[in-house]
Amino acid sequence: MPPSAGWRLCVAPMIDVTDRHCRYFHRLLAPGARLYTEMITTGALMHGDVARHLNFDPAEHPVALQVGGSEPDALARSALLGERWGYDEVNLNCGCPSERVQRGAFGACLMAEPALVADCVKAMQDAVSIPVTVKHRLGLDYDESYGFVRDFVGKVYDTGCRVFIVHARNAVLKGLSPKDNREKPPLRYDAAARLKADFPDCIFVLNGGITQKEDALSLMAQFDGVMLGRAAWHNPGILSDIVRDDQPHVALLSTDEVVRAMVDYADSEIQKGVPLRIIARAMLGWMAGRTGARQWRRTLSDPAQLNANDPGLFARAWEDIASRNSAGEAVIAP
Repeated sequence: MPPSAGWRLCVAPMIDVTDRHCRYFHRLLAPGARLYTEMITTGALMHGDVARHLNFDPAEHPVALQVGGSEPDALARSALLGERWGYDEVNLNCGCPSERVQRGAFGACLMAEPALVADCVKAMQDAVSIPVTVKHRLGLDYDESYGFVRDFVGKVYDTGCRVFIVHARNAVLKGLSPKDNREKPPLRYDAAARLKADFPDCIFVLNGGITQKEDALSLMAQFDGVMLGRAAWHNPGILSDIVRDDQPHVALLSTDEVVRAMVDYADSEIQKGVPLRIIARAMLGWMAGRTGARQWRRTLSDPAQLNANDPGLFARAWEDIASRNSAGEAVIAP
């Protein structure tokens, strides 16, 4: 099993967010962070366009494939596809509470069937040599008994799984939207900490409610790693901020260097038929909280400019901000 340092800083799997373009951008901001794909169902991998779902840039490593499903055989075949495609990890989703996922009998509702989850994890482990990990909640609906999640983790632990990503909230399966499920069930970091104490040879990555750099750094001292979700989408610069304080020896790219890299990347992707707007959306929040953020977002969301499919738009947007700010890089560097 790789050392816990491999999971110290992670970016969560987010549907319609963490596509390969978003992950490439996040990699520029946070060398070494572990990046997760959107959840991809076994059905999509068994019957859909596999390359479209699984292609990624080599720069994204370490990168993990998150799969959704509840049939051991289909999950094993999906895991094998992920390994053959070059992923560093395959992660089973046991945390998504959406009704669409529930209709497929996977996601958070799987926590009610720990024996089935164990069978799924074992089948995946037998199929691949890369780590098989599980992302889960602390409980279902309004049952906050610690014994429920302890027994769930224990059953999966018996398969040999040693990496658990804990979204430190319950999943309410009826009556709450996915957005509400990310916000309304109370955070229970104490229960996640009990899991770490009860399974000391496991890696526990904490997810949920981490929106500030200071919180992430504090929780890194208590857990083996943290996973950021919407914070990394709305304010990508937080990834660089965390790396800068947590790993001061890691060389970070300057804003100029990130912009140039994204211009080159976008140029290559546009030649493959990818619209600039698909690439630009991951960058919209990059200047959040910094001088020039509004102008940056306005430029990168302007339909007329995006429709020109000119990757130089990124450079012009940055140059415009820098020219307005005499402090330049010192003020708005990521």
